Amino acid sequence: MCLPFPLGDHSHTLFLSVLMGSGEMNSGKIGITRPLINLLTHCHTARRLTTNLTQTPLPGHISSTTSKPLAPVNPDHLLRVCTILFQQQNSPESKLQKNLQKAEFSLDQEFFLQICNKFPMSWRPVYRFYQFTLAQPGFIHTSVTYNKMLDVIAKSRNIDLFWELLHEMARQKVANDKTFKVALKTLAGARELKKCVEYFHLMKSYGYSYSLDTLNNVVQTLCKERLVDEARHVVVKLKDWIKPNGVTYKHLICGFCDVGDVIEASRVWNLMIDDGFEADIDAVNTMMERFFKDNQFDEGLKLFQTMRVRRMDELGLCTYSIVIKWMCKRGKLSQAHMVFEEMQRKGIRADNTTLASILCGLVSKNRVREAYLMVKNIEKPDISMYHALIRGLLKLRKAGEATEIFREMIRKGCEPIMHTYVMLLQGHLGKRGRKGNDPLVNFDSIFVGGLVKAGRVLETTKYTERTMKRGLEVHRFDYNKFLYYFSNEDGAIMFEGVAKKLREVGLFDLADIFERFGKKMATRDRRRTREAPQENVPICSRIADARRYGEHKRLVR
Repeated sequence: MCLPFPLGDHSHTLFLSVLMGSGEMNSGKIGITRPLINLLTHCHTARRLTTNLTQTPLPGHISSTTSKPLAPVNPDHLLRVCTILFQQQNSPESKLQKNLQKAEFSLDQEFFLQICNKFPMSWRPVYRFYQFTLAQPGFIHTSVTYNKMLDVIAKSRNIDLFWELLHEMARQKVANDKTFKVALKTLAGARELKKCVEYFHLMKSYGYSYSLDTLNNVVQTLCKERLVDEARHVVVKLKDWIKPNGVTYKHLICGFCDVGDVIEASRVWNLMIDDGFEADIDAVNTMMERFFKDNQFDEGLKLFQTMRVRRMDELGLCTYSIVIKWMCKRGKLSQAHMVFEEMQRKGIRADNTTLASILCGLVSKNRVREAYLMVKNIEKPDISMYHALIRGLLKLRKAGEATEIFREMIRKGCEPIMHTYVMLLQGHLGKRGRKGNDPLVNFDSIFVGGLVKAGRVLETTKYTERTMKRGLEVHRFDYNKFLYYFSNEDGAIMFEGVAKKLREVGLFDLADIFERFGKKMATRDRRRTREAPQENVPICSRIADARRYGEHKRLVR
């Protein structure tokens, strides 16, 4: 695909000089070398944290899952047992056991799981029912039932009982990978770092082997829960028994980047290089994007250039998309075009997200016509491209043209989402919701009038005093809540009335936005009877429509 903005007579040498400056490339470690740490020099103390590890089943161990289909649970029996457990959860053991024996129900694994679902945050009823099931002949707990009960106890933060149950599962040889994940996530979240490491040794004492795959799964789980420090602590403490590999380091690097700690991510990167591992491409992309987000643009480009020189074949769409996106955000359109053409020479086809980034960059430079021509040449533009156009036009304070793009996307069958309406309302009314002087569309008047009608005079007085003084900042109007509260049939009727009043004062753009949102929030039957989208109209015709629309507005005035 050809981009509408000029490439210019640039060679690859010029490209490298534009990206990197005149300095020589460092031939040291790949991606982020030791000098990078010096560039980021801040004293960062490594905190000790915990992670959990997954167990390898013992040889000959039979899986606890059963292939026998489970019968559906009788809801009356379930309600009866749950009532007993809830009302008598603090009763003596003998009394509770006696009442449960009297209740008529069929005990199986599915019934036990449903009991756990009924008490998702309360450990006592579930645990007492578990004690009752231990005395029932023919019922055997599996890893599924144990893990379900373990999850309930973890959510209730009863760490002592949780630790006791982990010992019981290890003795019964029913622990699996999910057990390790739940155990380490709960213990790490409770800052039980010593127990996090001890759990691995506990499982080893009961016949479970140390497994690198289990450790990697646990580290990945903890990093997704933003418990990266704990994950690194577990890796460090278990290093004598489980040697980390490139996957382990990748999860840690991505985890630290996700929490915004690029310094610790760099340290983990250097440890990985010291151990002889090569950075995974996912870790490179995550680190690069973190540099861009932290306004360290030059460092991100150095990392990208290192990958271009050393591992060119591994660069894919994700890497190029990240670089193009941030170059366009920084207004470096010529460099973004060069990266885009290099990607095309490699046979990588740009996705709509990458094209949307270029569109946003063009519009931000007020090259709107080129952006329109680019969209015209795209076979199937998606909502990300329309959002890029709308966002760029609103930044240029062209709310009317942004609304025309809104109409165009509807004509082409692309359904707007909540974010579309929020952007447009903010562009027309201002982020604080009180941009216009017309009392019919001024949110001060609408808000005060609504409070008065609702009988909330005190709140009305306070708001009016604050607004009249203008010395205090008026709260930002939350368009998301506003649209959410009226996302029903009553809202559809209300928005029809609002659209009618807005047209009376010549505000046709706002009227169309509110009316369309009201139609979207109508009941299912009304949505089914909505007329089909019109035939595709070339986007270039938007300019003529906008002119006619402007003349119509002047006539109304």
